[in-house]
Amino acid sequence: MEIREFLALVVPFILVIYVGFLLFLHPIRPVLLASLLGGLVMGLVNALIDLIAYYAGWWYYNLNGLTLHLPLPFYITPVLICGSVAYLLIWRFWTGRGRWFTLLLLFGVPL
Repeated sequence: MEIREFLALVVPFILVIYVGFLLFLHPIRPVLLASLLGGLVMGLVNALIDLIAYYAGWWYYNLNGLTLHLPLPFYITPVLICGSVAYLLIWRFWTGRGRWFTLLLLFGVPL
């Protein structure tokens, strides 16, 4: 799948899922900003690892329209879903009976 097709077909679905989480969790502004910052850090770490792997010769992307040998739109998923939504779920279930779920997310997402 090329980058333009990914932007046209997958990114709107990811945004709908993310907005759905925002509507149901109702995060306050500092939590929303912290979750986006955490997701951005996760996306940057993912891109950095991919860039190191490219220069080490472990793998490369065979796509058109790469920026710095990386498909930058592909990192929208780690930023919004793996980073931001995981932080929002941790924030939401931190107190109460769902604390086991937050601990599972805290240890499971980095792995």
